[in-house]
Amino acid sequence: MPDSSLHPDSHLFQVQHPAWAAHASIYEVNVRQFTPEGTFRAFEAHLPRLADMGVGIIWLMPIHPIGAVHRKGTLGSQYAVQDYYGVNPEFGTLDDLRHLVQAAHALGLYVLLDWVANHTSWDNPLVTEHPEWYTRDAAGNFVPPVPDWHDVIDLDYNQPALRRYMTDALLYWVRAADIDGYRCDVAGLVPTDFWDAARQELDQVKPVFMLAEWDELYPSGGLTWEEFDGNTRLLERAFDMTFGLRLHYLLDHIAEEKQELSDIDVYLAAERAKYPPSVYLMHFTSNHDVNSWDGTEYERLGPNALPFAVLCALLPGMPLVYSGQEAALKKRLAFFDRDPIDWQDYPLQEFYTKLLQLNKRHPALHNGVLESRFERLHTSPELYAFVRRHEEAAVLTAINSTPAVQQLALTETTNGLWRDVFSGEQLELQAPTSLSVGAHGWRVLERM
Repeated sequence: MPDSSLHPDSHLFQVQHPAWAAHASIYEVNVRQFTPEGTFRAFEAHLPRLADMGVGIIWLMPIHPIGAVHRKGTLGSQYAVQDYYGVNPEFGTLDDLRHLVQAAHALGLYVLLDWVANHTSWDNPLVTEHPEWYTRDAAGNFVPPVPDWHDVIDLDYNQPALRRYMTDALLYWVRAADIDGYRCDVAGLVPTDFWDAARQELDQVKPVFMLAEWDELYPSGGLTWEEFDGNTRLLERAFDMTFGLRLHYLLDHIAEEKQELSDIDVYLAAERAKYPPSVYLMHFTSNHDVNSWDGTEYERLGPNALPFAVLCALLPGMPLVYSGQEAALKKRLAFFDRDPIDWQDYPLQEFYTKLLQLNKRHPALHNGVLESRFERLHTSPELYAFVRRHEEAAVLTAINSTPAVQQLALTETTNGLWRDVFSGEQLELQAPTSLSVGAHGWRVLERM
């Protein structure tokens, strides 16, 4: 993988990632559905399990009170914020949140809050206290940011006082609950210069990690390509990481046989052309939106759900695991009502542990390591294989998207002694032999 100094615009990317983010993976917590109780305290009992799994960052979906006006479903969307300084009583109290963050920190975990800066619920007090902070249509009516989001109304960031209020609210949770940063909803719909300024103030309190729900390689926020303006600056001074939406949709299209595995090479080339290697992109096979609206990974990816999870964990980027994936969750969770996860004794706990622990400890897999190299291995169209290297350390990954066993032809670059991360078996690889990859399977080898 090229050094960032070779990227023509590398000098523009000035974000200083917290040191702890270099070896972190991220886990999204749907507090409402995580336990039968649906509370912070009940979720807190899962923290040791997640730490053992190799998770580094806990992302909590929005924790604020939810608007009642134009509410969707029984409990409403967690993204319809009624009070930026409040805690949703459905989940517990501010003290419960503080206790959760302290428990996470004691285990070496870091906590992000989900922040909805672009819009509020219709009954947020700001609507009456500062109606001038909201976007209006030609008739003077409040408007949602996207027509289908009828439970929220759009904020107008041309108002300096709104920017000050929102920055102060962001600062409050870092100080009051000792959180470690934010996942920012539809971040590209909020002016980038707001995020740039807010990040500077947050970092003065403590080094934070900022995740943007956006992908400058793919439209998001309900926009079409024609409406998408690119918003190319989010990762320069404000955010550590954005969503890898383009890879997400690419994997869906490969599963639908609309694209080929080799199109991943096109994606990676586009990523490297736009960003230096120091930039983080988040890769995933599911999250709260995808699960509820598009379907589970088993619906969308079929028998390639797990091989593609291996890809998301081991391609350059930070892997995300969503609530219930380690339970092999095969249902769409309700978005606006209670629908607790059936954990079924965590059948995929070991699968994700192998991946995330490898990602956490292996120098060739650390995020943003400029000296690391990515080498694509020549394969048949049914396989996708690569080696990631850092000095003498290396990880070989191969996935098979077909219902038949496939053979990966070995070359001199793969010669040597390796350990299979999943089986523990030691293998002496020697060209011109081959490595067998099972039907809809994967091989992950670590150089000894």
